[in-house]
Amino acid sequence: MKTEELHERLFALQDGKYRDFQRRLIPNILPESIIGVRTPELKKLAKEMSGSPEQFLSELPHGYFEENQIHSFIIAGTKDFDECIRRLEEFLPYVDNWATCDQMSVKVFKKHTDELIGYVRKWISSDRTYTVRFGVGCLMSFYLDDEFREEYLELAAGIRSGEYYINMMTAWYFATALAKQYDAALSYIEQRRLDEWTHRKAIQKAIESYRITDEQKAYLRTLK
Repeated sequence: MKTEELHERLFALQDGKYRDFQRRLIPNILPESIIGVRTPELKKLAKEMSGSPEQFLSELPHGYFEENQIHSFIIAGTKDFDECIRRLEEFLPYVDNWATCDQMSVKVFKKHTDELIGYVRKWISSDRTYTVRFGVGCLMSFYLDDEFREEYLELAAGIRSGEYYINMMTAWYFATALAKQYDAALSYIEQRRLDEWTHRKAIQKAIESYRITDEQKAYLRTLK
């Protein structure tokens, strides 16, 4: 699909109220870059384009938020691990907001955690906000269950950033770790291994979680 045709279809699907909502939700990108197309419609377009997406995927940077969303959905649905990584590495430097970053829930990664972890380490050490956020999100999604190792907590705890969107994801990661790997994650809270803001936010999010017991919540409140 040519760029002009895609833009025509996106504007035909525009929802003004949703556009205004999105602009408030993602304040760090240009308001005029958000057309206002709902996610199910973007996913339909991504599916339609996934058969031969290379021309679209090569047209970086995209001009519209919705194009970035479509790009992220195509990557998330890529079934070959190596191809997925190639596409992801090309795209990550252009990701400029939390919504596009977090939409890339890549299914194929679940079957390739051994190969993935090296990339996760690299992404977390990046100087790009949303590359780091994506790396921490991968730790949260793929390495807190059967693949869990305490060294991954150390990876996340070592992040020091002044970026809100990195620190929020790190807090979310530790709140989820407290739900899934309580004893291991608790020591990082007890020892105050995180920066002060992330420490407090992780506790707050853990206390809000239905997966944390009342007894655990009561103890976490004492660690604020």
